[in-house]
Amino acid sequence: MVRPDGKLTHDIDPGERAPQDECGVFGVWAPGEDVATLTYFGLYALQHRGQESAGIATSNGERISVYKDMGLVSQVFDETILGTLGGHMAIGHCRYATTGATTWSNAQPTLGSTPHGTVSLAHNGNLTNSADLYDRLIDKSGFPSAGEVAQGNTTDTALVTALLAEHPHDSLEEAAMDLLPTLQGAFCLTLIDENTLYAARDAYGVRPLVLGRLDRGWVVASESAALDIVGATYVRDVEPGEFIAIDEDGVRSRRFAEPTPAGCVFEHVYLSRPDAVINGRAVYESRVEMGRQLAREHAVDADLVMPTPESGVPAAIGYAEESGIPYGNGLVKNSYVGRTFIQPTQTMRQMGIKLKLNPLRTVVEGKRLVVVDDSIVRGNTQRALVRMLREAGAAEVHVRISSPPVKWPCFYGIDFASRAELIANGMSIEEIGQSLGADSLGYISEDGMIEATEQPRERLCTACFTGKYPIDLPDADRLGKNLFDVHRSSSAATSRPNRASRASSAPKSSSSDSRAEATTAKNSSCEPGPDSDLESLVLPQDRGSRTK
Repeated sequence: MVRPDGKLTHDIDPGERAPQDECGVFGVWAPGEDVATLTYFGLYALQHRGQESAGIATSNGERISVYKDMGLVSQVFDETILGTLGGHMAIGHCRYATTGATTWSNAQPTLGSTPHGTVSLAHNGNLTNSADLYDRLIDKSGFPSAGEVAQGNTTDTALVTALLAEHPHDSLEEAAMDLLPTLQGAFCLTLIDENTLYAARDAYGVRPLVLGRLDRGWVVASESAALDIVGATYVRDVEPGEFIAIDEDGVRSRRFAEPTPAGCVFEHVYLSRPDAVINGRAVYESRVEMGRQLAREHAVDADLVMPTPESGVPAAIGYAEESGIPYGNGLVKNSYVGRTFIQPTQTMRQMGIKLKLNPLRTVVEGKRLVVVDDSIVRGNTQRALVRMLREAGAAEVHVRISSPPVKWPCFYGIDFASRAELIANGMSIEEIGQSLGADSLGYISEDGMIEATEQPRERLCTACFTGKYPIDLPDADRLGKNLFDVHRSSSAATSRPNRASRASSAPKSSSSDSRAEATTAKNSSCEPGPDSDLESLVLPQDRGSRTK
């Protein structure tokens, strides 16, 4: 039975989706521990990375059990269900749709049968060569007659699982070492067979993956905060291009690719929890420093610095510290709106964003405000907030953003809008500020943002700000969130689909820039991105003359 996810978000306006993050993955090897419950709490800590479905797979050394469903981690699992998932190791996943539609069949972890047993796999990221891998699978043995691909799973995760299941090698480990170098794009994988926990991170290390130590075992997770919640001690980041295996003999590491680090800078800006640590740098400290730098670059006379809850808080604190302007909360957030099961009525739609945020009139009335947020995508949410603050009596509203203008879509795990929908394309900063109704608008510089992360520029991916993609992109017709949904029926009808007709379904492009611009389908992975629970609540008057 598919359960409702309990979120009052896109039902308000399904066409107004904000950027989404990637997924969260977790793995634990710990004989004698309740690994299912540890995984549940690990996923709970990673819930911000995906809220559409959740799942856990466990192994007791003889068989693998999987339970997954639509909804939040707390809605999918209870003590009774966790009690049925026995074993000494487990992997878990929370999802926002990467490749493939939002359906139960696309939930993870996946399950597949191999020549030597069973494999279950969870994936965070987005493969850019999925079409080529799909062709490889079909050319090898025709459309699968068994496994999750045959059952309707249209994710790149199921594709990797099917390729592992088809391997001719003596072990799953050798099969993975053969397959991993052929995967392109961003990926962090956790997988298990009956006896071993494995984890892998792409050669660019776009998405974070960390290794932790328990008293009686080991943990891998998308973020260090998930280690904290299960009582694990951070050991190190899984290196780009590294494949690790964990069993009764401990942890062993192998390289499947030379590392070319290009970690996602947006993890520092927004995606990761503020209590996470990435490459030795506390995310919270990066965001506070971004606020300080923002104050140095875009000073203004004002009475109060306030954040857009919750993601703007650290940067607003930094702005207040550097500027000397008092910090305060001018907006009250209703944390429970996103958990109601009541469908929105027209009256609720008319309430708009006030369902989620409401201004504190006594705080903002008559004040010159500096409103700090992490990013602007379409601009609808910020426009609504500026309107609300003015209605509450604010004398001036100055918007400050702790990242540069977002101008390019992401193909490595963030579900940004298409280029045409991004407000920073086709508008100057002054024009954007006027569109928002703000008295002034200031973005942090790219140099200032990068300096705040304390990461070398050459080790970061800044594609969403610069359009410079570190991993080559295929032609536009070989990209897309619903890539397999489009080709599935023809592939199932014949053992060898017409590859030429697939390749000619969209105009060819000769450069990464033109491919990125031409591709308007959702291409990426899993995490609710900036204002994902707010943009869907904005009223018609807060939308620009074009979709932004």
